[in-house]
Amino acid sequence: MNKSSWHYVVLADDKLRLRPIRETDWELIYKWCNDPEVLYYSDGPEVEGYGLDTIKNSIFEAGSRSRYCFVMEAEGKVIGECWLQKMNLERILKQYPSKDCRRIDLTIGEKRYWGRGYGTRAIGMLTSFGFANENADRIFGCGIESYNPRSLKAFQKNGYQIHAEIRHDDSSVTYDVCLTQERYRRITSDST
Repeated sequence: MNKSSWHYVVLADDKLRLRPIRETDWELIYKWCNDPEVLYYSDGPEVEGYGLDTIKNSIFEAGSRSRYCFVMEAEGKVIGECWLQKMNLERILKQYPSKDCRRIDLTIGEKRYWGRGYGTRAIGMLTSFGFANENADRIFGCGIESYNPRSLKAFQKNGYQIHAEIRHDDSSVTYDVCLTQERYRRITSDST
């Protein structure tokens, strides 16, 4: 196993490949974590960037065994990163204390790949893996800001529904979306 990874899972279709993060990926991830436009959509306008040690620690040391971290490859290039992880938000854990809840996070760091369906594909792959291989009860997309409609739409194309609308004083809205295993099975059986 390479020293930056703890799993060997690779997920792929004819256009996108998700593979474990490697040491050689850190330079690109660092670039994305310090690009103001990428950060705006992934972490919000108040975040200015992250140091390399902070990035590595947040991915690999803070709960590394509770998540699968991948880079996204398309057209022979690394274009982003994504995770399927055990739920870590208290507001959701309190609602479903006896359920296996997971969450998907993703960032397409290479902006020329925005709006081309790769996020939708990655969410679909992570969702299938989460339900079929990890036997999750529910999978969430959390903290999707109203100024990022592409992200919300990518989850909804995969069957996710709005679970919560968090309204803020400045009139903005943050969404949590959810897909249950039961709904996922209905959707996938209807499409076959």
